[in-house]
Amino acid sequence: MHNEAKDKFELFLEEMLQKLQKCQQDKGYNSCSLCESYLVCDLRSEYVKAVYNSMSKGDTGGFEF
Repeated sequence: MHNEAKDKFELFLEEMLQKLQKCQQDKGYNSCSLCESYLVCDLRSEYVKAVYNSMSKGDTGGFEF
């Protein structure tokens, strides 16, 4: 990554990524899109929020990719 200290949003994103990857491994998938719970998965929803918060640093509204 980079040499700067990671902020709380980046640390939480890493934690969520590990949880998501573990879930995929446990189910034998290499992608969430293969899972029957894809659209209703709480873990995936939390991961998406963590990605957004990591990019926006917790600010709301007006974020563009």
